[in-house]
Amino acid sequence: MLARKPDRLTAMHNIIEQVKLELPLYEDETFVCGTGTDCVGCPKKLMELVDTELSYWEHYISDGTAPNFDDIRRFGKLCKNVKRALVRNNVPLLNSTP
Repeated sequence: MLARKPDRLTAMHNIIEQVKLELPLYEDETFVCGTGTDCVGCPKKLMELVDTELSYWEHYISDGTAPNFDDIRRFGKLCKNVKRALVRNNVPLLNSTP
């Protein structure tokens, strides 16, 4: 039996929940820039970008408006790239799975 794929609202909601579980969005030390010249992409700015996008999409889907497939792909790719940058900068992730 094949598993049924989620609709677009559910898919975006699932990505949002996964981001909240894995990325340290609301940890104080994440929003402090102090790593100096050795950082690869500013973790503070990257987390602010994810937080802004996350807030936008939460509001957007709370209105019942479904994102299109390209929106889902871009948001997922942004979060994946930010997660990778955080790992490179030794920022501890929350409940991360490899």
